[in-house]
Amino acid sequence: MRSIFFAVLLLGSSPALAESWTGYLVDARCYASEERNVNPFAASFDANHDRGYQIRVCRPKVGTRKFAVVDSNGQSFQLDPSGNAKAADFVRRIGEKRLLNVTVTGQRHEQTVTVESISLAK
Repeated sequence: MRSIFFAVLLLGSSPALAESWTGYLVDARCYASEERNVNPFAASFDANHDRGYQIRVCRPKVGTRKFAVVDSNGQSFQLDPSGNAKAADFVRRIGEKRLLNVTVTGQRHEQTVTVESISLAK
């Protein structure tokens, strides 16, 4: 009986643990637009995407309000409203002249992350 209790306790508490992701901080609206911009006649979806180009074109600016992080596999996730505010402050402090490779800590819910912290990746 005790082992079942502890198993349930461990499984029930695991979603509360924070996770970390590393990737490039981008303007979420720009990146989504670039992702939709494909040739409908091309044979392969991945052949039509230059993720490096998309990340460079969509790097965040001081006026950006919605942010996303794109990891090394090309997967992206949106930041929650408080994460967007933290990212906007981060961009203002760091500057918009370069690509921002960041580490985001928080909890992921489908394609959105509830952000606890954002920092430059090491």
